[in-house]
Amino acid sequence: MTETVSDKKLVTIQKVPRGLPKRSVGCPSFTAFPPSSEVRLCMAEMRNCQNPGGSEQLQKLKRIAVVGPVYPYKGGISHYTGLLVKELKKNCEVKTFSYSLQYPKFMFKKEQRDYGNRTFEIPDADFCINTANPLNWRSAGKKIRACKPDLVIVQWWHPYFAPCYQVLLGALKKIPVYFVCHNVLPHERFPMDRLLTKGTLKKGSFCILHSKLDAADLKKLLPQMPYTRTVLPTYNAFKLSGMDRKTAREKLGLSETEQMILFFGLVREYKGLRYLIGAAPQIVSALPSAKIYVVGDFAGKRPEYDALMSESGVREHFVVRDGYVPDAEIEPYFAAADVCVCPYISATQSAIVQIAFGFGLPVIATEVGGLPEVVTDGFSGYVVPPRDPQALAEKICLYFSEQKEAEFRKNVEQEQDRFSWSHTAELIAEQYGKTHA
Repeated sequence: MTETVSDKKLVTIQKVPRGLPKRSVGCPSFTAFPPSSEVRLCMAEMRNCQNPGGSEQLQKLKRIAVVGPVYPYKGGISHYTGLLVKELKKNCEVKTFSYSLQYPKFMFKKEQRDYGNRTFEIPDADFCINTANPLNWRSAGKKIRACKPDLVIVQWWHPYFAPCYQVLLGALKKIPVYFVCHNVLPHERFPMDRLLTKGTLKKGSFCILHSKLDAADLKKLLPQMPYTRTVLPTYNAFKLSGMDRKTAREKLGLSETEQMILFFGLVREYKGLRYLIGAAPQIVSALPSAKIYVVGDFAGKRPEYDALMSESGVREHFVVRDGYVPDAEIEPYFAAADVCVCPYISATQSAIVQIAFGFGLPVIATEVGGLPEVVTDGFSGYVVPPRDPQALAEKICLYFSEQKEAEFRKNVEQEQDRFSWSHTAELIAEQYGKTHA
């Protein structure tokens, strides 16, 4: 393994043994990781450098088709797809193919669309893929092929899409397919998930990953599949009004003297909310004015977590908003917060971290999946062991007692280049230039 410094990133590259084709290497072509102090210095020195190689490859890649959810579909993957398409459109002709039906109602009973934030809208998106109708899949694939793309980029996160994607991609013939794997395997595992995932991803020629865990899963499924691992870019499109801290706190009914600790997003067991609740007594003992905001959809599990909050003895320090938070209502929570906490017990990566960084908000996260690759311990936040309420409480208290917010916010801003969408677009173009141009 050799380390190479290039513009705005330190990457690890595996040398290809003589005589072997590049596609036979089951390892990342580029691996981004959290910067040490030496790397941060190097990044700072190179911040004003240009990357002519990346720019040249972007010029070679003329036409791209992107498959995945976009506005008005809810969720981080929809946001990701929209922001990626907007970045790619700066240099290429991009056609977006999304879903006329993403999930059947028996799988996702709640409303799947949110029309409140048009920032993510792709006006020319074609909503032609019905994931539940086999009669639609091949015709959708032919429609993608008809636009004659140089490259097709597919969003992958759950084996539910396997039958649809396998038929759809089969209609593309020899067009290169890159998968953006938000999760190689799903958080909630089920029988056949590995087989369905393997059967789909092998139809691609390259994968883009955002965590070591995903890389390990991919290598077990498809050892010969080439991939790149890079950090999840920042979701910076939620600052709809430029709301400042004072205004946000007034909107939430929070005083300037209260410490606001934010847990945001879907409440699932793997998100580790119970460990933040377990840390609450120690937090409140040190910070009597602390308020712990729990904002997200409990998916019917609210009574279980309410019981845990009551048992903690500090129930009055929790503020709960149960339910989906529309994009247009996200801003006040992140603008008002002092710190965002992600106490996950398992994860590949987290869009919540990147939403927080989009607001310049430091994050305290657990050492699982790709979170330590994004949150630099002692620089843009803290990283603690999972399932450890005491360690979590100690770092939260340290953050406030040592008044780290201003320092960490400045550091989050310094790392924006590492999380840029242009970096992701360049990686795609560079890989295409190496193997297909």
